[in-house]
Amino acid sequence: MEIQWLGIFPGVFTGFVLGLTGSGGAIIAVPLLIFGLHATVAEAAPVALLSVGVSAAVATYSSFRQKIVRYRAAGLIAGIGMLMTPVGVWVAQQLSDALLTIVFSAVLIYVALYMYRKSHEFTSQSERVVSPPCQLDLENGRLIWTVPCARGLLVSGAITGFLSGLLGVGGGFIIIPALRKVSDLPMKTLIATSLSITALISLAGVVSATSMGFMNWALALPFTAGTIAGTLIGKRYTHRFDETKLQRSFAILAGCIALGMLIKAAYAFY
Repeated sequence: MEIQWLGIFPGVFTGFVLGLTGSGGAIIAVPLLIFGLHATVAEAAPVALLSVGVSAAVATYSSFRQKIVRYRAAGLIAGIGMLMTPVGVWVAQQLSDALLTIVFSAVLIYVALYMYRKSHEFTSQSERVVSPPCQLDLENGRLIWTVPCARGLLVSGAITGFLSGLLGVGGGFIIIPALRKVSDLPMKTLIATSLSITALISLAGVVSATSMGFMNWALALPFTAGTIAGTLIGKRYTHRFDETKLQRSFAILAGCIALGMLIKAAYAFY
């Protein structure tokens, strides 16, 4: 196996963005692998899952020590997500690269619009529903489990798992908004729980891709090493940037990448 050492450089950039913003790693990873290293979407997705999953696992460790992860919610979402991830991996191998590129671009446009809109909000309460199905018990800090609560978490997990396998995405940019819509958990807990879910679902994607023979380890190993290094660098400098401007800049970057991928897909069709 000849290691593709050039994969370190896009990995560092991916990790840097992940460290600064706390999400969006896979959204950046897949396009970088496509444009920078000429990988297809199906090839790039498992590599992105590995790199972002490892980074999320490292970050989750400190959250477990702080006891701010909602274990049962994370387990339910990750459980159904891990079942759906192999389905997404298999479907990705059945579709053309051009079609997958269009689907990825559509998801990327959604992310760009969501984060740009979020950057103009002044409080985190503006997106919360009045009575989310998952209510927090203020006495013990745990969720009060009901049928609507479990149903909301299961749907979130299924969508996240399928998109993770299909496109190599499905981390914080999907899980955090979903949890905010179905629960009243504080943001610190949301992020910690999201990271643990991302790590577990990514693991399922990596195992599935490897067992099906779709994982390019020669590219995945240096890219993941670069992502970890970039994440540590990004976290070190995140306090120097305004959060609103970071989100807005990331949204614009995501929109430009989506446009570039759509142009690439158009050339493939013609």
